[in-house]
Amino acid sequence: MKWQYTAIIVLFVAGLAGSIIYYHGLYKDEKIRADTAEASAKLKQDTIDDMKVRQRDNAALDAKYTGELADAKSKLDDLQRCVATGKCGLRLKATCPKSDTSSPGGLGDASSPRLADSAERDYWSLRSGITTTTKQVNYLQDYIRQQCLK
Repeated sequence: MKWQYTAIIVLFVAGLAGSIIYYHGLYKDEKIRADTAEASAKLKQDTIDDMKVRQRDNAALDAKYTGELADAKSKLDDLQRCVATGKCGLRLKATCPKSDTSSPGGLGDASSPRLADSAERDYWSLRSGITTTTKQVNYLQDYIRQQCLK
């Protein structure tokens, strides 16, 4: 009878040991899965945090250059109004062609040389385009330096 109790105890201990080994293996597998999930979640959160910082930086950069562009356009509009009202002059290097015939009195047309209306419109359009393009290029260069090269 003693050997029966011993056999039962041995079988119980063997079953318990088998169960421990089985559940320990499950624990290790779940621990690996949990650690992997935690690392993945941390990586995703780090990516989200980086994107938030980049969006904030990009919004600040955009606001800076949008303001600078609006300021430059405002200054150009002010200058154009000043020239149109005659308070400011538009300086150009120009020569007036000499007439082959001499006019009596010598003064002739006393007004100063000026651009034709279409040439003046073209001048302002070009100047506006140069200002806009310069600001846009500066913005894009800053964007590349601050966002793309990080």
